[in-house]
Amino acid sequence: MKTEPKISVVIHTYNAARELPKALDAVRDFDEVLVCDMESTDNTVEIAEKYGCRIITFPKGNHTCCEPARTFAIQSAAYDWVLTVDADEIVSPQLHVFLYDAIKKDDCPAGFWIPRKNFFMGKYMHSDYPDYQLRFFKKEGTEWPPFAHTSPSVQGLTVKIPRRRKELALIHLADTRMEVRMRKMNGYTESEMVKRAGRKYTFASLLWRPLLRFIKSYIVKGGFLDGKAGFINARMDAFYQFVLISKILEKKYESE
Repeated sequence: MKTEPKISVVIHTYNAARELPKALDAVRDFDEVLVCDMESTDNTVEIAEKYGCRIITFPKGNHTCCEPARTFAIQSAAYDWVLTVDADEIVSPQLHVFLYDAIKKDDCPAGFWIPRKNFFMGKYMHSDYPDYQLRFFKKEGTEWPPFAHTSPSVQGLTVKIPRRRKELALIHLADTRMEVRMRKMNGYTESEMVKRAGRKYTFASLLWRPLLRFIKSYIVKGGFLDGKAGFINARMDAFYQFVLISKILEKKYESE
């Protein structure tokens, strides 16, 4: 008799108590829920224990994002298929069914890019959709670069779930509050500085990179359809680029 394939859900956490219960409620019916905690100082671990999750620890050290822990957590999963979910993301029941149906097929790809719906100021951001994330894949051979805003290297074919299948999208809740977004910006830009080491940026980069990002978010991708929230979201996208380039230039000047 052919063994039914199983899926491990891997969730990375650091002081994630605010949204974690919602994420865990959505993945109860998977075969395993593995929480990789980076030494949280709130009650994140207690919440994971309450839900019966398997918990492993990755030392936080000076890390400013969860990516350094991802390969460790993925390889610690019990099953061959892994779905990685952030502590502020919701997996829909339809996505659950889709993934289990997919891995039963002989021609199943090695990985799936899943569309994601981002919420900001309590609104779904049309300009951010589909925000594809490579989050479901075979465990064997998968490695994740230890930098913010990177995707894993998967051994085999990966495909995108059609953007029209909005019922299969991950629901991203974290950026509903400005305080959270500002805190993440500082950590993510610190990590991206390392990833972008060796690239050349000039004073002009402070002007054109934020401008292009605003135009892309607000005009090209339709942020204007989201009213005030869309405008603020686009300005925040531009500000992220300004902060990142400013930090890179600061480090350059300090080394001269």
